[in-house]
Amino acid sequence: MGKFEITQRVNKEYQFNLKANNGEIILMSEGYVQKSSCQKGIDSVKINSQNDARYDRRVTVNSKDYFVLKAGNGEIIGKSQYYSSKASMEVGISSVKTNAPTAETVDETI
Repeated sequence: MGKFEITQRVNKEYQFNLKANNGEIILMSEGYVQKSSCQKGIDSVKINSQNDARYDRRVTVNSKDYFVLKAGNGEIIGKSQYYSSKASMEVGISSVKTNAPTAETVDETI
């Protein structure tokens, strides 16, 4: 089972990472000023991760594949790592779909 980890950046913003069973980060959030907003972001990932249309597949200028997960309003909820191939990126998307709905949340800021 995957897990969401809430951490705090040096600028005091909160962020979450969704980690797979092997501990690898499969989705990273933007920064949030309030922890409650960070938790709402996690809730949004759990819901939107099941809708393939919410995944925006992208390519960097140096040809690395990655994806962003968007909410229903089009806002980005999270971003993946960079992948060496489209196939690897699709495995990452599949991992988010599998892990997000049942992932526990661990608050590392307490």
